[in-house]
Amino acid sequence: MQINNKKIAIVGGGPGGLTLARLLQLKGADVQVYERDINQDARVQGAPLDMHEASGMAALIKADLFTEFKNNFMPGADKTLILNGHAQVFFSDHEKNIEEDFGNKHFRPEIDRGVLRKILLTSLEPKTIVLNSHFIAMEPHKNGWMLLFNDGLSVYADLVIGSDGANSKIRPYITDIKPFYSGITMMEGTVYDSIKAVPQMHSLINGGKIMAFGNKKNMLLGQKGGGDLGFYASFKASENWPKESKINFSDRVEVLNWFKKEYSDWSDIWDELFEKAATPFIPRPIYCAPFNQIWKTLSNLTIIGDAAHVMPPFAGEGANMAMLDALELSECLTSAEYRSSSEAISVYEIKMRQRAANAAKRSLENGEKMHSENALNIMLDFFNHQ
Repeated sequence: MQINNKKIAIVGGGPGGLTLARLLQLKGADVQVYERDINQDARVQGAPLDMHEASGMAALIKADLFTEFKNNFMPGADKTLILNGHAQVFFSDHEKNIEEDFGNKHFRPEIDRGVLRKILLTSLEPKTIVLNSHFIAMEPHKNGWMLLFNDGLSVYADLVIGSDGANSKIRPYITDIKPFYSGITMMEGTVYDSIKAVPQMHSLINGGKIMAFGNKKNMLLGQKGGGDLGFYASFKASENWPKESKINFSDRVEVLNWFKKEYSDWSDIWDELFEKAATPFIPRPIYCAPFNQIWKTLSNLTIIGDAAHVMPPFAGEGANMAMLDALELSECLTSAEYRSSSEAISVYEIKMRQRAANAAKRSLENGEKMHSENALNIMLDFFNHQ
């Protein structure tokens, strides 16, 4: 195995990094995870994740966390409503009695991101994760790397794995290939305690999710764990729109006025989301890694998840791909089949890049469909023929 007697540093404690740490520890690896968050609950964790059988779920099963997942997933969170801009319902599967069958490849159970994170954190050995660790730089040292963090901490690792997201600071040590802008920007908002704050929308979403389409724009909503509601206004815009718009994203009135102007032909039923959301709103230009990216494999450094292959969220593949990266990399590093760490990492990277490129293409294509003039009919056709 390529992990014997090696210190392994994983930079980034998202689903991919934590899953990888768990899988490597099960094989006896010496692993530390360096995470920039001050504590485990420091960051709003975004929309729930739907786990796909062949990727995210496969990784959880291999990590021996399937029981914990079944005990904590959100029944009914995959229920979907498709609306137009006036909140007229064109599709609903809320009435369907879909059996929650974990053996069915079409069943995609959802889990709150924060809950999944706690499951993964709890599964790790004590002191595995080092919080409040902002990676600054690293330099070659012996056969590995010396990592430097913002608090002055310097750590040696024989193998470094970057799991530090779309704006990865590890990736430039491997490649200078940059992601490209997809043409779509999403503005994220969160409403806490939605049953009290936005009762009309809370009743409509009914524990599931809403996808609304109109005039090449979207509103995407999902019920989160703890009674909160997450939402995204999704639209075509220039890459620098967050700056060019000159909107103060901490000002609800400014953001609501922008929404009323840009979504002028939409109903005012959506306004309460912007009126009651926590601030600041977060504008997110959506990027995608090139499909043909390639780099020279290193024996002591690799990347997983968004650090390796950021992609739009329009196929639900991001976290699933990161967790599958973790599964496949752990298997390569712990296999007796490979003679060196370079060979093990190369096998992982070649397979990962091709798999991620295919997922990214689907995500980009879905994004174009969802922001087209005929988006509502396209999505209705898709959901009605599943």
